[in-house]
Amino acid sequence: MQRNYLSINRDIWNADAANWVDFAQARWALETPEWGNWGNPETDLNLLPADMAGMNAVELGCGTGYVSYWMHRRGARVTGIDISTEQLGTARNLATAHRADITFIEGNAEATGLPENRFDFAISEYGASIWCPPDKWLTEAWRVLRPGGRLVFLGNHPLSLICSPLDGAPAERMLHRPYRDMWGADWTKVEFEPTGVCFNLTIADWWNLFADVGFGVTRYQELYAPDHTQGSRAAITADWAKSYPVEQVWHLDKL
Repeated sequence: MQRNYLSINRDIWNADAANWVDFAQARWALETPEWGNWGNPETDLNLLPADMAGMNAVELGCGTGYVSYWMHRRGARVTGIDISTEQLGTARNLATAHRADITFIEGNAEATGLPENRFDFAISEYGASIWCPPDKWLTEAWRVLRPGGRLVFLGNHPLSLICSPLDGAPAERMLHRPYRDMWGADWTKVEFEPTGVCFNLTIADWWNLFADVGFGVTRYQELYAPDHTQGSRAAITADWAKSYPVEQVWHLDKL
């Protein structure tokens, strides 16, 4: 694992931020939230509470902040934290354009500096959930949640990683790396789409880590590409993602 993953990932997202502005604008404008690389609708997944009035919510690794905005629209008082200055610039510009009172903080989701036992709900969609070591960011999420608070996070399914060639080429219907002792992948030297240093675990290791940190699992979802989709997303083809789970969602409660 790259020891300087934080600076690597921050620099990549700062450099690439301009390429995500159009995507961010489209997500902020959605009437119904859509999740992950394949746009699975909230009406099917139910990742957010329908009514968040009076709730304190935090998005860990908020990027351009559209999930924060979705929670704001449902009545929550929202804080978003991200390590990328440029991504947060997009988030703040869009919050101003949508007249949304959201607190965006530049910082590390592994050590937010936020008060403990502060939040009712925490979420991460391709933020801290894949760009930070799980033990570090989950421990911090547990710290800032109140007892009984909820955490939902979405990231790559481990199967999508072990089926991806080491050079970053599109996932195939064969295994390219060990499942045992999985920690993630260092994509910094590949020529294809995946970039940076990302993290993942085996399903059993996720369960064991939740127990060690102090979370209970209330729900687990495996996501596929919708039947109507075509093309590819993040070096995963629609054909592959319709047959195998490309993303996973964990729903946790702080014990």
